[in-house]
Amino acid sequence: MSGPTPDTAQARAPIENRDQLIGYFTDGFKPKAEWRIGTEHEKFPFLKATHAPVPYAGESSIKALLEGLRDQFGWEGVYEGEHIIALSRPDSLANISLEPGGQFELSGAPLNSVGETCSEISEHLRQVRDVGDRLGVGFLGLGASPVWTRAETPVMPKGRYKIMAPYMDKVGSMGRDMMFRTCTVQVNLDYADEADMVKKLRTSIALQPLATALFANSPFLEGKPNGYQSFRSHVWTDTDNARAGMTPFVFEDGMGLERYVDYALDVPMYFAMRGGKYVNTAGESFRKFLEGKLPQLPGEKPTLKDWADHLTTIFPEVRLKKYLEMRGADSGLQDKLCALPAFWVGLLYDQSALDAAYDLIKASTTQQRQTTRDHVAKQGLATEFMGRSLLDLAKDVLAISRAGLEARGLQESNFLNVLDDEVARGKTRAEDLLDLYNNVWGKDIAPVFKAAAF
Repeated sequence: MSGPTPDTAQARAPIENRDQLIGYFTDGFKPKAEWRIGTEHEKFPFLKATHAPVPYAGESSIKALLEGLRDQFGWEGVYEGEHIIALSRPDSLANISLEPGGQFELSGAPLNSVGETCSEISEHLRQVRDVGDRLGVGFLGLGASPVWTRAETPVMPKGRYKIMAPYMDKVGSMGRDMMFRTCTVQVNLDYADEADMVKKLRTSIALQPLATALFANSPFLEGKPNGYQSFRSHVWTDTDNARAGMTPFVFEDGMGLERYVDYALDVPMYFAMRGGKYVNTAGESFRKFLEGKLPQLPGEKPTLKDWADHLTTIFPEVRLKKYLEMRGADSGLQDKLCALPAFWVGLLYDQSALDAAYDLIKASTTQQRQTTRDHVAKQGLATEFMGRSLLDLAKDVLAISRAGLEARGLQESNFLNVLDDEVARGKTRAEDLLDLYNNVWGKDIAPVFKAAAF
């Protein structure tokens, strides 16, 4: 469900009208029998001997990791110039890619069940541990890097990051933290038609802060507590607000694909690809591109490939593409990587569950949703939403999700057990780590490289 947009003749044809932009999304409509589950998760490689970040090149490096996976497990290398920057499989839509600071990401194939996605995650982790162990490299399942400064974090040799980072500095204070020092896990889910998309989008945006609380796992930065349960979530409050946030227009009357297209047209661009190279269009309007008035490509009209690429540079809490991307959770260890798809599949893939979840949030106001989003990074499950704590709300939402999973009949509800346990204890994983830091580790951050490693 993820990965590069296919470079077909149709995708390269110039866009002639707005209907083609809307048609990009309608091409994603699927009957329920064809709905699939795609997961993506990032993790921090680190050198086991020193706990330092892993450089791109060298004996124990990102390059060596990618080449080891390629040579041992049948992946194919994806290159930008002379640099290997990703891996793909000829027999699958899954791929492995790099985030700006070397975060290792699995973008999974579209699969039928939560069990299959969890098996895919397990096999991927087995492979990276196998290669990593030989190189002296481990992997951390956290939402933010716990020790390294921005200056200490390596920069991957990908052209888009050379455009994004300087632009981030102009539009927010934490863009480089987002790029280089955070990791997320997300699940990508299908929709049947425009009405189904709108209901799922509204429900998942309103409940995204609850997911942030349930998966909060980034309480450390530069060797000490950072004051947040989800520093990753906090970072997004001042990264680039023109392309991030809770998208309040989604809840307005008349919301549909045309309205989302209008929103996306006005989100500033980062780049356009021409001849395999990035053209820096940072800050320009895709709407102007559609009119053939982009200064960097005068007289040239965009293609559907350009449109698809542009949509990948929009970062709201839930992103609309040919499927919906849930983007509110910190990365974590395997139990949490499996729990996130279970949580959202249970809520969104059974109609009775979706109706029940929507009923919980349909009376919420823009201010209530935004206030909860503003506070959840620090307060976690204690955050208030619609007059009740997220901890209290979680009990109802998890019950709905479990019922939705059980209605599917695929024995998926056990993947929610880790979330039920946290709600029963009233503590997030971030709070557990802080307890260890303060009471067991003697305020020494080094043990986190064992406690949070895969």
